[in-house]
Amino acid sequence: MANYTAADIKALREQTGAGMMDVKKALDEADGDRAKAIEILRVKGLKGVTKREGRSASNGLVTAQAGDGVGTLVEVNCETDFVAKGEKFIALADQVLAQAVASKATDADSLLASTLEDGKTVKDLLDEANATIGEKIEVRRVARIEGDKVVSYLHKTSPDLPAQIGVLVAIEGGDETVGRDVAMHIAAFSPTVLTREEVDAETVENERRVAEATAREEGKPEAALPKIIEGRVNGYFKENVLLEQPFAKDAKKTVAKVLEEGGASATSFARFRVGQ
Repeated sequence: MANYTAADIKALREQTGAGMMDVKKALDEADGDRAKAIEILRVKGLKGVTKREGRSASNGLVTAQAGDGVGTLVEVNCETDFVAKGEKFIALADQVLAQAVASKATDADSLLASTLEDGKTVKDLLDEANATIGEKIEVRRVARIEGDKVVSYLHKTSPDLPAQIGVLVAIEGGDETVGRDVAMHIAAFSPTVLTREEVDAETVENERRVAEATAREEGKPEAALPKIIEGRVNGYFKENVLLEQPFAKDAKKTVAKVLEEGGASATSFARFRVGQ
């Protein structure tokens, strides 16, 4: 029997993030030599990277950094919530965010191709983590926005998990308080665009068709249809356009009104929710 203890197993699991059975097998094969066991885990893990490529990575976290008029938001995914809340995965996500900030990445592909100080790319870093942790790990999305002021907000949907929703919002004028209030609103109400002009014409036309068909199905009088259709399309805008949404803390005001009262205007935003 290989010469190792339960403490050795625990230490190797903490060091590599690998599962208990994988660690025990590696220690058995290495006859208790921890350094050799780590090498075995890496080799076996890297062989499994391609096998995991088709697996779903729908858990994970969102992390962000904002300051000096720039904000960066990153979603890093894994397969299970068990890994998502682990120290190694969270530390990996922090490293990925730091590189996204340093490289000024605006999308996942450019971040993955960027080079860390040790000469590895971010993709290399993820492949190594994939190997030791034993799950598919990927960077799904990256957003970078600039403005007079950029505020970030991270929200936990469960106290046991890292942040699952992340928001960046850029504002002109006002202060950090109004920016944070709007960022929290975005996290809760998930707008898709800043202004109604950003909604593409095809979507608007489709909403009009659905509104008309629904009104006719309900037997509404022909003369009332234009007003009903317009009202329902405006309802779509109020649901999806940030500036037209009723504000989370005071539904009698729109987000645009809250910004105006705070001496601010929003210029852009980004919102990620893990897996969506």
